[in-house]
Amino acid sequence: MNLYQPECIWSLGATLGEGPVWHAEDKALYFVDIKQHAVHRCAEDGSRRQSWTLPDEVGFALPIRGGDFVCGLPGRLARFSFETGALTTLQELEADLPGNRMNDGYVDRHGCLWFGSMDNAEAAHSGSLYRLSEDGVLQNQDSGYVITNGPCVSPDGRTFYHTDTLEKTLYAYDLDEQGGLSNKRVFIRTEGDGYPDGTAVDADGALWVAMFGGARIDRYAASGELLDSIQMPCSNITKVAFGGADLRTVFVTTARKGLNVEELSRQPLAGGLFSFRVASPGQLQHHYSPGQAK
Repeated sequence: MNLYQPECIWSLGATLGEGPVWHAEDKALYFVDIKQHAVHRCAEDGSRRQSWTLPDEVGFALPIRGGDFVCGLPGRLARFSFETGALTTLQELEADLPGNRMNDGYVDRHGCLWFGSMDNAEAAHSGSLYRLSEDGVLQNQDSGYVITNGPCVSPDGRTFYHTDTLEKTLYAYDLDEQGGLSNKRVFIRTEGDGYPDGTAVDADGALWVAMFGGARIDRYAASGELLDSIQMPCSNITKVAFGGADLRTVFVTTARKGLNVEELSRQPLAGGLFSFRVASPGQLQHHYSPGQAK
């Protein structure tokens, strides 16, 4: 099964590859290159490659029920059609924070969109965690972050995880049926090289954490115990996603951002898209479900 043996399936050299998401109906993986304003799509084996360019930095692209994707752009959420190229603003936000951009997103089982904003200069504590409900209500759920990352939910839907990248801290919250967060607590403070970036939770409840600058992916039990570390052939690991017909293929985005010429020469696959097989499947990818798409 080639367990935990990462293979580069698309050596596209992304500046800041991020946000992989498996679309079961399309049998395709979508991901973004934030700094190149790009959205990419490919098959499970890396074939059938397509790319689109958006007008600004795109932090995430997640499927909408009924078609199209919701994209996080600086100051707004927009609906993007891969068929026509049309980009329609759904929601404006943070007009008073022109230095911010959107980062990492997630759709929960109720069809609500969770996402974070961050200071593009990676210095100010101007980032927030947001929830956009299916009826279009936007709520600020947490704030005070420099780099928000890794929103995801446990298989039982009762625990929400969120990452403060620069503080090397992953938080857990209690999540109620109405989408409310409470009982914020430290779940993990990561150690060693690298910073926790994007995360995903598998069907067993284990949390997979991409370590930017750490050349690895760490896998934690729901108790917080470190179970595994999967070594990667480049240092800047940004996020993982589960996909394929059995949800046992892990896709990994990486980045060239921050690497100097010498480091890039030692890491020719930096910025590539990787995959490997695992024994435990991931969770189904939910679609954002705005009222008009029902």
